[in-house]
Amino acid sequence: MSRLEAKKPPLFTSKPLTRDAVSQSLSLLSGVLKSSYGPAGRLKQLHNGVGGCVCATSQSSALLGHLSVSQPVLRVLTASVRNHVSRFSDCGLFTAILCCGFIENFRSLNVAPFTVIQISKHLLSLCMDHLKSEACGCRVSVDFSSLETLVCLVRSILTSKPACMLNKTEVDHLTSLVLKAFVFTVPCHVETNAVLGKCVVIPVKGRRVVDSAVLPGLLIEVPEIQLGKPLPVKRTGSNVIKIALFSVSMSGDGSNPEEGTIVVHHGVSLEVSELNQLLSMGQQLVKDEVGLVLCQKVMHPSLKQYLKENGVVAVDRAGLSLMEPLRRVTGSQPIASIHSLSPGCYGSLKDLCIESFASKHFLHLIPEDTVICSLILCNRSETAWDELKRVCETAEHVLQLTVKEPLALLGGGCTETHLASYIRHKSSSLPASTFKDLGCSQTQYQLVADGFCRSLETVARSLSHDGEEVLTDMVYGHCWLVPSGSPCASKWSDLVSKCSCGVNDNTEDLSWSFLEGQSSTPILQGCPKEPSVKVADLRTLDCFAAKCSGLQVALETANLILDLSYIIEDQN
Repeated sequence: MSRLEAKKPPLFTSKPLTRDAVSQSLSLLSGVLKSSYGPAGRLKQLHNGVGGCVCATSQSSALLGHLSVSQPVLRVLTASVRNHVSRFSDCGLFTAILCCGFIENFRSLNVAPFTVIQISKHLLSLCMDHLKSEACGCRVSVDFSSLETLVCLVRSILTSKPACMLNKTEVDHLTSLVLKAFVFTVPCHVETNAVLGKCVVIPVKGRRVVDSAVLPGLLIEVPEIQLGKPLPVKRTGSNVIKIALFSVSMSGDGSNPEEGTIVVHHGVSLEVSELNQLLSMGQQLVKDEVGLVLCQKVMHPSLKQYLKENGVVAVDRAGLSLMEPLRRVTGSQPIASIHSLSPGCYGSLKDLCIESFASKHFLHLIPEDTVICSLILCNRSETAWDELKRVCETAEHVLQLTVKEPLALLGGGCTETHLASYIRHKSSSLPASTFKDLGCSQTQYQLVADGFCRSLETVARSLSHDGEEVLTDMVYGHCWLVPSGSPCASKWSDLVSKCSCGVNDNTEDLSWSFLEGQSSTPILQGCPKEPSVKVADLRTLDCFAAKCSGLQVALETANLILDLSYIIEDQN
């Protein structure tokens, strides 16, 4: 059959980074991300223009997930950042802002892209080696025998998203809940291959944040449960509740295509046959002393009534998302067919009770020993609750990453300015053999290093949203914010009391200088000193694993984009 429309040739775009449209789009995206960064970041309202839900957020996963990006270059950037966030949950805005900074600073250099890439990779290796060394001045060890560092880490995440609309009391309450939930997910008995558990978030919207609570085990919403009546549940001889968990439909409608073709003889009612099969299975469950039957899908009303009459609690429509937590809480193996029941597929519970919260009723599954817990999360509005849920899940993931690598980085822009100071010092004292190995001149290396440092400092400057002056000190290389409208003073120490991360104060002469856009920050006379970190002084911390990955992803993505010579788009 002939085509109704002639096939269009592909569209070739050479040197995409030199095009005005790409530059403008990159600048616009960079501005949106920078203005969203940090505790004082501005919210963005996202909607599709034709109805549907409206999202108010400053979080990278929500921003990049809702933005419609048409420029191929920006698609590469946003896809890289989203992939990073899917793996680490944190430092998405940091990664995106830094990547935009690298592209903007490197492309303006009169240095060949290949040379820029080689030099920037060497600079990245210097950063990573420094961050992983004991002498790093922006690295903090996380001691799990003390809560102080963990509290600071979780609080830093909760306060970084203003759309959650939390006050100090609410932040403190949620910090303790997140840490308590995390402790519940750590196995009591450490094995060779220990696996952390999961915290299941239960939504309760329209209530105060301080009404939030965490419970061990699992909560399942059951609207039909009647309060005030005792819960009749059958127990085995050993006083435990035996559990059967079904992943197959128990509705009796015969619509299970995975079980093959059904041949129905004349005069036989398929519905009656299915119901008899379900009731026969119910008899087997009662005979096996099962006390609780959970079904992912729908259960036939007659089967539910039969089980209830025999002291078995039956709950259906549990949903796919709860199947894995249910399996881990009860030790059950999901049953995929109603035609065969194996004694080995049953699980058990220590107890089962009814919990009431707001206007909702839940079955509380209480196991003997569990790594699953339920966080009843409250907030006043749906938008604030959505943002808070994402933030709490991020905090849980960051704690899990910190267990694997018990380190954190100083927050508030101090790690970025410290790294920039370190790279400026290090790059000024490299041997000539380094430039020969990289195939570049010392001048080219210094140009790329300066662009690298300015990109890091761009992230720190992005924390200023209300006209604050951003400074860095010449001893530790930390970030300092001077409030806007501050009176003129002869010394900066009269205007700043502590650096952004809270480790350093103004008691010693630190000789501050501005972090001013394209102008070069003075080079420290020596390597940035390592401050004596007191946990009690810490204001904000960042996830070590997430920030290290973000630094690498930002540079690798920027180098990929800088190396693009053509974009070929199919127009059909």
